[in-house]
Amino acid sequence: MIQVENLSKSFTLHNQGGTVIPVMEGAAFDVARGECVGLIGASGAGKSTLMRMLYGNYLAASGHIRIGGVDVATAQPREILALRRETLGYVSQFLRVVPRVSTLDVVAEPLLRTGHDRATAEARARELLARLNIPERLWGLSPTTFSGGEQQRVNIARGFSYDYPALLLDEPTASLDVTNREVVLSLIEEAKARGAAIVGIFHDEAARDRVCDRVIDAAAFTPKADT
Repeated sequence: MIQVENLSKSFTLHNQGGTVIPVMEGAAFDVARGECVGLIGASGAGKSTLMRMLYGNYLAASGHIRIGGVDVATAQPREILALRRETLGYVSQFLRVVPRVSTLDVVAEPLLRTGHDRATAEARARELLARLNIPERLWGLSPTTFSGGEQQRVNIARGFSYDYPALLLDEPTASLDVTNREVVLSLIEEAKARGAAIVGIFHDEAARDRVCDRVIDAAAFTPKADT
């Protein structure tokens, strides 16, 4: 479902005379349906850079990222948007939404934009918000008014509302209490069971050991120093 082949990335510092800094080279791995792969490595190893490349936020210098038949590394913007709408989901700790949109609509939106009727979308949103212990009295309010922990749980609910065939998870259990951490791990296990291919960053080792089938050390893709 996810195929990464000979991927490389560099950053150009335009305010430093155009200095080019290579940050990744030769990254290659596959993720099958129903498999969760964890990215590990010290801070600065390239985990977040790799995730942003998989999602199409960073352009690759070379190589291929094939997700659901689309090569993210060479795809046009409209193809990336279609991929994100129908195939590739992204779950992080941070919520970015339009103010004044209700929490229920925020969570239901991925289903609505993929053709599901409002009743189905809202039922799924209610189910997830309840599972993640967001009080029902808050569902009609904008999540921008919520605490950081509540916003994180709304973002997780949004990310799991639609059954994406591929998922990127960036520290989905960070800062969660024991009860909600368990809910999130169960959602990941359910996604795997339905066949989702998942790449995740988990600093929580116990969570990583529970849901990941294997790990990849991003440091293995660090460019070799010139000799």
